[in-house]
Amino acid sequence: MINALRGMKDLIFEDALKYRYITDTASSIAQRYGFEFIETPILEETTLFKRSVGESSDIVGKEMYRFTDKGGNDVCMRPEGTAGVVRAFIQAKLDRQQGFKGKFFYFGPMYRYERPQKGRLRQFHQFGVESFGESKVEEDFTLIQMLSDIFDTLGIEYEVLINSLGCPKCMPPYRDNLLGYIKDRADKLCEDCNRRMDTNPIRVLDCKNEKCQEELKDAPRITHSLCEDCNRDFDRLKELLDKSGISYKVDSNLVRGLDYYTKTAFEFVSQNIGAQSSIAGGGRYDRLVEFLDGKPTPGVGFAIGIERIMELVELPQQERRGIYMGAMIDEAVDTIIDIAHKKRQTDKVSVEYTTKSLKAHLKGADRANARYAVIIGEDEYKNDSVMVRDLQQRSDKTVSIDEFVKMS
Repeated sequence: MINALRGMKDLIFEDALKYRYITDTASSIAQRYGFEFIETPILEETTLFKRSVGESSDIVGKEMYRFTDKGGNDVCMRPEGTAGVVRAFIQAKLDRQQGFKGKFFYFGPMYRYERPQKGRLRQFHQFGVESFGESKVEEDFTLIQMLSDIFDTLGIEYEVLINSLGCPKCMPPYRDNLLGYIKDRADKLCEDCNRRMDTNPIRVLDCKNEKCQEELKDAPRITHSLCEDCNRDFDRLKELLDKSGISYKVDSNLVRGLDYYTKTAFEFVSQNIGAQSSIAGGGRYDRLVEFLDGKPTPGVGFAIGIERIMELVELPQQERRGIYMGAMIDEAVDTIIDIAHKKRQTDKVSVEYTTKSLKAHLKGADRANARYAVIIGEDEYKNDSVMVRDLQQRSDKTVSIDEFVKMS
């Protein structure tokens, strides 16, 4: 028997219903915030992620599904969604439209070759939003507010963590200060920390190794080194969160896993999913469009890990809907097929082609969660009629076929 690859999972039955419920809920809320749907290809040039995510990241260094295609192109399956949306934004020349503000949402599969564990798969799904052209911190707050609305609607409890990563003005001196601190302790830090020291020392703060965390507990924090503009924006973000009633915690170790973030970084965590507590994260990336050869354009976005939240979501009570149709005699099967096609112009209809007893058909209608069971037995066939059972009201009536087809 051929099974799904390790770290890949089919979405069927309840998982499929939850996926649709989550993406439909998030999409509806994003649209209310003025965002429009975008879909980008799963396959992209590897260079896109090298230049955006950063070669210092584990994603590019260790985890990408990367190969050379038959045309000799170096390609990979997208490991995250933001870079592809930015590429599409530039390719459509939206960065060249003076004053244009683009707001997009997307959802779909991403791919990273990492050790599969609960809530972390090699093919996983994200819902994300990206906002271009708005530099004010109020937009950062608005995306946090949108995430809060999504999780509140889905019934998921969360804690909000925020930090500021500074800007090109205050980050370089902080980086030098941090690097000096780290180098003094290099022999006590893990292999990953030593590798990041030469590429992106800020990410050392994100190390999950307990010994490294202990060594770095007194490391300098960017929030103590922010320039006047960054400090003002961070204070404004906290002010807006306080006014909105969204509780939060400032986490000076929150640096995000991707190299393109500047200023605001935020993460939503849940205490109900074990060690992998992050359920969504995002922040500002004002230089990413420029990194990818576009005109300088501010940007901010977030992504939700759908598999991370599936077990936290309870599906709403499914209402009975649609029509189940079946025949009790062979002669009536063609009639059922004909009626079903007519009713499908306005209704959801499922058909059982095998003739069965009334009791068996009603069980089938229950399994289909149908509102109505429409059955043709011997008497109904002779009289050009159907028996209609309302499975919610538990009532029966017999009507002519013409009358049933016209029923709404």
